[in-house]
Amino acid sequence: PLAPRHQFAISRVIDIPGQHNFIMPNTEKRAPLIIAVVAASVLMLVMLSSGGKSSLGLGISPRSSVRSPRMGRMVLTRANAGRKFFVGGNWKSNGDRGSIKSLIEGLNSGAPVEEAVEVVVSPPAPYLDYTRQNLRKDFAVGGQNSWVTGQGAYTGEVCPEMLKDIGCEWVILGHSERRHLPDIKESDETIAAKTKYALDNNLGVILCIGELLEEREAGKTLEVCERQMLAVADKVKDWEKVVIAYEPVWAIGTGKVATPEQAQEVHDGVRKWLNSNVSPEVADKTRILYGGSVNPDNCNELAGKPDIDGFLVGGASLKPDFLKIVDSYKHAAALA
Repeated sequence: PLAPRHQFAISRVIDIPGQHNFIMPNTEKRAPLIIAVVAASVLMLVMLSSGGKSSLGLGISPRSSVRSPRMGRMVLTRANAGRKFFVGGNWKSNGDRGSIKSLIEGLNSGAPVEEAVEVVVSPPAPYLDYTRQNLRKDFAVGGQNSWVTGQGAYTGEVCPEMLKDIGCEWVILGHSERRHLPDIKESDETIAAKTKYALDNNLGVILCIGELLEEREAGKTLEVCERQMLAVADKVKDWEKVVIAYEPVWAIGTGKVATPEQAQEVHDGVRKWLNSNVSPEVADKTRILYGGSVNPDNCNELAGKPDIDGFLVGGASLKPDFLKIVDSYKHAAALA
């Protein structure tokens, strides 16, 4: 029997030939409920009539923001799933010994961070060891790239074992600059192979995905992200040390930022894809970062979205103000 608060006062039973009997509730006290049901039905019809396009034109089906496709299971929120906020700083090919020394001193001057946030900075390869020796110990250090295998005759490459040897805990793989710069052009398969080998050697991987402007305008945002993730899913079974960074290529270093609603919708779609194609547990636990002109002025609003679990920061990570972006975890925690 239903609990009293869910019971309806029954007025009559309608017998429709060829159909199940329908129990009609006493509508005098249930009018608000009936109105809500009708409104929800109308909204669903409108969504279905839109041809599967989201209001943001990203080619995301309506179900991506409603319910995961696997057995109708709802994906857990960040707080319920225990996803620790994550802020990464990608210094790219910037700096020299003097400027990196000053940056480290500025970062070291900040207040200690709490257990609720994980912070990783990724200097250029020649300064990784120096950074690890001098940077505050509550910040981790990661590489910006690693090779598909171990040591050998691979001139110019850095293997995961070397990164581990100097104290690195993470590596950035699949960044759009390595995917799209004409002199590099790493394929999805190469990035997947790098990811697997790094994970096999106990390095955490910040796996970057994201679409070009023309792909976004064609409504292929999720199609591109899913293709990039599928290459990794074909090789990787344990996702515990994978953090996904969604970086729309058109927003990286341009000053253009996806709105919080646009970013949230893509993150939601990525999490639903993980739920269907990897596992519900991976979908719940995997942190999905946003990257693309994140700065102290926009980080709090972005951090307030339920599927944005942190940031991968480029240019703004080269300034002491990076600490303000790190502090956005407090805003996220307050809204959790």
